[in-house]
Amino acid sequence: MKCVSIAIDGPAGAGKSTLARKTARELGFLYVDTGAIYRTVALKVLRAGADPTEESQVIPLLKGLDISMDYGPDGEQQMFLEGEDVSKAIREHQISGLASKVSAIPAVRDFLLEFQRTQAREHNVVMDGRDIGTVVLPQADVKIFLTAAPESRARRRLLELEGRGQKTDFETVLRDIVQRDEQDRNRPIAPLRQAEDAVLLDTTRLNLEESLAAMLSLIKEKIHL
Repeated sequence: MKCVSIAIDGPAGAGKSTLARKTARELGFLYVDTGAIYRTVALKVLRAGADPTEESQVIPLLKGLDISMDYGPDGEQQMFLEGEDVSKAIREHQISGLASKVSAIPAVRDFLLEFQRTQAREHNVVMDGRDIGTVVLPQADVKIFLTAAPESRARRRLLELEGRGQKTDFETVLRDIVQRDEQDRNRPIAPLRQAEDAVLLDTTRLNLEESLAAMLSLIKEKIHL
């Protein structure tokens, strides 16, 4: 029986991970946070002292790179780098920008592409990222492009970071989000864009519960759950 795949794309801070996780839980699907996978590679690059924009420094690190994914008792995705649980380490603020730079390298994307597709072949998945509906899962059963105004995304990201005990300020977070948008939209490989058959969901004026309800409604309409 064919597995069902739901692709959720959108810019940084749009709430993709939170909504995708909750959606997967509501549907009984597996949640795959592809951003966490790229963040894990970025952490490896950081620890190796390599320049994330230099292919000649990053590509050698991919050889024999041991990345794996598992799920805790609560269903939360856990990332492992060479056997170490780095689920918390990859959420440090500096890793976000590094992940965007690393993901612009074609060899990194090729390295992780099959890893992501395997999850969708073997499970019913809700997968979020920047190019899920356009590149990773172009045949996904449901495609949603999730977005919100930059200021709204910055406020949400700031609350998220503060909740993790990371100190920063609104202007810094907003500047990082705008910069990340620019990088993601203009990278030569798999730039951030809405797939032609994706449904746009703007959550600027919606709270979390309203956003989740809107997403579930779109999905159920598409696949008749």
